[in-house]
Amino acid sequence: MRYAWRGHPCAAEVTDASLTISGYAGRIPSTAERGADRAAALAAWEELRLGLPEGVDLHLLPDHRMVLRRSAPAVNGAISLVSEMVRFAMAMDPYLERLEAAGAVPRSSGSAKT
Repeated sequence: MRYAWRGHPCAAEVTDASLTISGYAGRIPSTAERGADRAAALAAWEELRLGLPEGVDLHLLPDHRMVLRRSAPAVNGAISLVSEMVRFAMAMDPYLERLEAAGAVPRSSGSAKT
């Protein structure tokens, strides 16, 4: 299931054994972007990555996008799934703010999709 939080695309994947929720956290600026502080964004990524709670990872993709991902045991029912999605989205907020403050390029638009 796909959705957006503050313009950041998120997704929830449910299997019989697990729930994986991920969200686009922004991207490291390109060297071609004038005025961008790439070093500060990379330092913020590294600092956040090392300080995340257990079960949450911050991945840097080859195209320099950053993705927060949380794995958890499977949930039972739609209400439990939506509750986990909302918890994840709300927990993302401080990380998104720290990355954006350090110069990560935020996603500028998005809409909820199911």
